[in-house]
Amino acid sequence: MPVAEGRTAWPRERWHRPRTHLAVRAFRALERFGGVVLLVVSSPLLALIWLWVRLDSPGPALFRQERLGQGARPFFLYKFRSMYVDAEDDIPQARRKVVESGADPRITWAGRFLRKTSLDELPQLWSIVRGDMSGIGPRPILPEQRRAMPPWAERRFAVKPGLTGLAQVKGRRSLGWLDQLRWDCVFVRKDSVRLRVWIILRTFVVFFRPETVYGEAGKNWRAYLPPEEDSDPDA
Repeated sequence: MPVAEGRTAWPRERWHRPRTHLAVRAFRALERFGGVVLLVVSSPLLALIWLWVRLDSPGPALFRQERLGQGARPFFLYKFRSMYVDAEDDIPQARRKVVESGADPRITWAGRFLRKTSLDELPQLWSIVRGDMSGIGPRPILPEQRRAMPPWAERRFAVKPGLTGLAQVKGRRSLGWLDQLRWDCVFVRKDSVRLRVWIILRTFVVFFRPETVYGEAGKNWRAYLPPEEDSDPDA
């Protein structure tokens, strides 16, 4: 199946894994099994969305992009494509215009609905099955986003990234970049089965609050890039 790609080289690093309670480890194993079950159960829906995206605009149905996982190790994340192909392929991530609403002309008609309902994230169930992601955890970030992170936020790489997380149920992109990172670190520090179950239940509430899908440009990670990353070399 063809996919649109975005890959950035990033060095692999070794990270120390925090000591985790046995119950949390068991929960993670259950998540992986649940990912298989959900993939099978949702396969008709996945097929319908795949067909819709293909018919809605030219290009592949899936979008593949490199993200940073546990230990800041890179892996490929899959999503249903919600933007027109080649919309900004020639523009570096750090210079791309922030998507502030579903009315952005780069977003396809199908993409507006998929982003609003978060159904574009469904292919990430495969990442859970593969072991690159967990059901619950900090969202996987772009390599470029790491350059906008303060040193204290590196702690978020101590656990696997998740399909949903504490920062997501606290407001997603309506939060500022630093607030998102703070909630990620809170999750790492207080990780427990009870917290993970609470996040799952809370996610269903956030699902019906599509206003958290988009954020303001001033709150975006690009606003926190070092000057040399955000400057125009041709200026």
